[in-house]
Amino acid sequence: MASPMVTPPPRPARSIAGPVVLIIVGVVFLLMTLGVLDRYSFGLLFAKYWPALLILWGLIKLIEHEQSKRLGVPSRGIGAGGVFLVLFIICIGLSATQFVRIWPNIRDQIRINDNQDIEDLFGGQTFNYSDELSKEFPAGGTLRINDERGNVSINTSDDAHMVKVSIRKRIRADKQEEADSYNQKTKPEITISDKIVTLNANTQGAGDKGVATDMDISVPRNVELVITGKRGDLNLSGTNGNASINHQRGEVNISDYTGAATLDLDRSSARLQRMKGDVTIQGRANEVAVEDVDGALHLNGEFYESVRLVRITKTVSFRSSRTEMEFSRLDGRLDLDSGDLRADSLYGPMRLNTRSKDISLVGLSGDLRLQDSNGTVEVGVHKAGNIQIENRKGDVQVTVPPNVAFQVEARARSGGEISSDFSELKIESSENQSSATGSIGSNGPRLVINNEHGSIEINKGTVSVAPPTPPPTPGGGKPGKALPAPKAPPEESEN
Repeated sequence: MASPMVTPPPRPARSIAGPVVLIIVGVVFLLMTLGVLDRYSFGLLFAKYWPALLILWGLIKLIEHEQSKRLGVPSRGIGAGGVFLVLFIICIGLSATQFVRIWPNIRDQIRINDNQDIEDLFGGQTFNYSDELSKEFPAGGTLRINDERGNVSINTSDDAHMVKVSIRKRIRADKQEEADSYNQKTKPEITISDKIVTLNANTQGAGDKGVATDMDISVPRNVELVITGKRGDLNLSGTNGNASINHQRGEVNISDYTGAATLDLDRSSARLQRMKGDVTIQGRANEVAVEDVDGALHLNGEFYESVRLVRITKTVSFRSSRTEMEFSRLDGRLDLDSGDLRADSLYGPMRLNTRSKDISLVGLSGDLRLQDSNGTVEVGVHKAGNIQIENRKGDVQVTVPPNVAFQVEARARSGGEISSDFSELKIESSENQSSATGSIGSNGPRLVINNEHGSIEINKGTVSVAPPTPPPTPGGGKPGKALPAPKAPPEESEN
């Protein structure tokens, strides 16, 4: 008898999830090639909505599974190719989402050069536009300037009643029509409310596009300025009146300026020359250089590269997480970086508290109170004042001209030694410390030195330069209060 034929089980239907996803991706790329959707917009859409592809995939697989149950056929699984595609979508989607989140910070920090942004690396063309604006400026008014991306230059105008702006705009786009649209959306504008004149570059008018606007601005000489800038340089010259500047990711250059200036920086550098008025620099700055200030200088924040000061006529104060410093005048130059502080021809009373810095003060006049650790200290006295030096893990060297009188009390602990060129000083050494006491000349101020894990040298120097001119009293008023005479170091108990 012939055996009955065995009917093979029905094969599962092929899934359409993969083709549907491919169709969607193909349609998106078609819209990009036709110019309906630009690449940047596609990137933002994908970074935001890519989980929708997984949801669509899952819905299709669920519908296919229910259909297979009704037909009584087995449903097809995802398969190796499907698993790979799902994992690929997840990896690319997560990467795109994270990139969009951190992209603003990356873009802020990276600038190829003054006229090119990092977006230039991703294709497209640069389209240039120019324009001019002018507006009558109210007497005694304040000018507010906002430019999110681009260079700003401010100079004085021949017309005392007008503000004039010359505009140069760079737009990154795939084609001319797209750039023209962005240009219309990012027109700079001047508005006036009472005596507040606002000049807005409007670089964000087209969203987060590659639009940079450079502005050359002519203003009345006596004008108060409030400036906000980002991703560009600011140049200011020749005007009078107070200035408040908030700047990020660029460089601020100010010269020949009369009036108080306050700079709030975020990863910007600053170079100031020939200033008449008090200057304040705060925030997080890179390189700072200030020269010829007829006023006080205040620096408060974090300074990541270097600070250079030259000729400041009034009080200089410096505050950071590592260093606190104040003195009354600088006739020479001061350089400060992460490991060194060097200055010449400065006037006390001076207070300096820092750590892990090698310090060199040459031509010091007046009182000094200095505290350091993990660094060497060198002080060259020009005009005597009360001096107190505290140091740890570093040598201390003080140079005194032969015609300068001091009452000396010095102590080196934990193995340090003391040496001196002055025979008037009595030096005593024991197992764990050395001390030096005595007077150089008569009726001099105190020189008190305490050092631990380091030696002390008190040397005889010579006066090789003419004495600097005496500093004027701050504000033309009464002389500033000098530091009190330092106390003698306390006796150490042996352990």
